[in-house]
Amino acid sequence: MEKTETERAVLVGLAADTMEERERSSDTTLDELEALLETAGGVCLGKMLQNKRAPDPRSFIGEGKVREVKALLEANGCSLAVFDNELSPSQLRALEEDLGVHVLDRSQLILDIFATRARTREGRLQVELAQYNYLLPRLTGMWTHLVRQTASGGKSPIGTRGPGETQLETDRRHIRRKIQKLEEELEDVRRVRGTQRRAREKNGVPVIALVGYTNAGKSTLLNRLTGAGIEANDRLFDTLDTTTRKLTLAPGSEALLSDTVGFIRKLPHHLVEAFKATLEELTFADVLLHVIDSSSPERDTQTDVVRRLIAELGASGTPCIDVYNKADVCPDPAGIPRSPDSVAISAKTGEGTDRLLEKIVQVLDRGKKRVTLTLPFSAGALLDLLHREAEVHAVNYTESGIAVDVTVRQDQWGTVRQYAGKDAP
Repeated sequence: MEKTETERAVLVGLAADTMEERERSSDTTLDELEALLETAGGVCLGKMLQNKRAPDPRSFIGEGKVREVKALLEANGCSLAVFDNELSPSQLRALEEDLGVHVLDRSQLILDIFATRARTREGRLQVELAQYNYLLPRLTGMWTHLVRQTASGGKSPIGTRGPGETQLETDRRHIRRKIQKLEEELEDVRRVRGTQRRAREKNGVPVIALVGYTNAGKSTLLNRLTGAGIEANDRLFDTLDTTTRKLTLAPGSEALLSDTVGFIRKLPHHLVEAFKATLEELTFADVLLHVIDSSSPERDTQTDVVRRLIAELGASGTPCIDVYNKADVCPDPAGIPRSPDSVAISAKTGEGTDRLLEKIVQVLDRGKKRVTLTLPFSAGALLDLLHREAEVHAVNYTESGIAVDVTVRQDQWGTVRQYAGKDAP
């Protein structure tokens, strides 16, 4: 959405007793919403947080609070109201009628940011798919005024009789076709990624994926470790398109390091679904680097959000290193959690990155064995398997069989143990 001037907005949030804890608004989530608004090119001129027992079915926040929001909008000359919660189509329509300005919810704002930031064909496909998935269930709400008026033999207003319901079905079919086409194109992307992934596995190149809350410093760390020169700004969702670069772990040892889109609390579910073509790489990575902003007062909450989304994507079994970034500006360095699989760094200054590289090597080597196997000549199929799924360093054909110098994972050890010597580890 092209913006010719900075849009002035009021932010509104609701914390209702009937909501799940993670869906409620707070001063913190409103601050985050303000950062999202700034990323989208707007400016916040007022915030309002409402506490209620339950959301109002019509206006979400109740008539009294609607009047307060309208007064705040008019006093500041604002043309936009952004809600920190997800609104139903009827609530959006009612609020626009009552407030007299354009109304967005959090999901729409995030989708707008994604639409302006996606650069690659894949990224644009994913954003378009998310937008259509967001729109489809809302079509009915957009047409409910016609449905109500024609139900039970009611009379349609002049100018809407006849094609209303037909048009709704036409719109639904059109959007479903678009969604199907986009899903097919994204499936092609997955196939290409699968081919590339198999080639990497065949060459024994480990893959490391950067994950974390938005603005935790993933792109800065990618630049620090690989010299990628990716633009890294202090704003939310600065990276949408996956960037992969070679990472030198040690002399003669390389890996691929991939940056991924940042996570955020209350991320629309269909957006996670749409981005699975990119985020599925997490399930195939050898190591995850969970980059955490150690200086953030919301560090623990943000960490939980990312871990929950990693589990939702099916990558909770992938080895993970917690990388506590921005340690140079952390107000309480002693409070940074310490464990064998965590490290405190500053991607900006480079502090601690040597220790991080050491930990990556340790995790990659964990559970692996380098052995020399003596295979019978009849075990050609096993040799092919080792070439595909293990790290074969050398193969020599001798009178007694095929000598294979290979590094195997723990789960492969049972298959090849009988061919290893008595002195094998």
